[in-house]
Amino acid sequence: MLLPAAAAAQSILVLGDSLSSAYNMSQEQGWVNLLQQKLTQQYPQARYKVVNSSTSGDTTAGGLNRLPAMLRQHQPKVVIIELGGNDGLRGLSLKQMRANLTRMIELSKNNDAQVVLAGMHIPPNYGQRYTQLFHQVYVELGQQQEIALVPFLLEDIGGVNDLMQADGIHPNAKAQPVILDNIWPHLEPLL
Repeated sequence: MLLPAAAAAQSILVLGDSLSSAYNMSQEQGWVNLLQQKLTQQYPQARYKVVNSSTSGDTTAGGLNRLPAMLRQHQPKVVIIELGGNDGLRGLSLKQMRANLTRMIELSKNNDAQVVLAGMHIPPNYGQRYTQLFHQVYVELGQQQEIALVPFLLEDIGGVNDLMQADGIHPNAKAQPVILDNIWPHLEPLL
């Protein structure tokens, strides 16, 4: 069923990994569902629909492969890109990660979507230089592409045992409202 153009223009696409896919919890507890609830309460006339296209374990390459079809299908007003953490945890090429993120941003913009990029930090397993350069990719892309940047998606969560699952990598259900609080100030101006 095709949606009217006005309704389709109000979709928000979340392209992410396990941090956005409600990993190890019910979908209702995840920050993406909490975002849908907040939008419905605060902007009932706008009829925003949040489309969660997040896949646990996904990398920027996987997101780039999936994005064109998602843009065609949903014609989003905003694309939230929450990818790169798995690239960093696997020690993948930061040059390729930057290229993939850049292409996703460009594709989104070319489809008249605003972009929110969710920045990440990674543990120092690969050394201080790689860790710093990893985060710098987000900062530089936010500036160069003139898009909204969430400096660190897990601000006030990472390293807080009460907000993390036992693996120490994934936030738990209690952390999901905090993730939404980290994103909201960067998303709301685009609505």
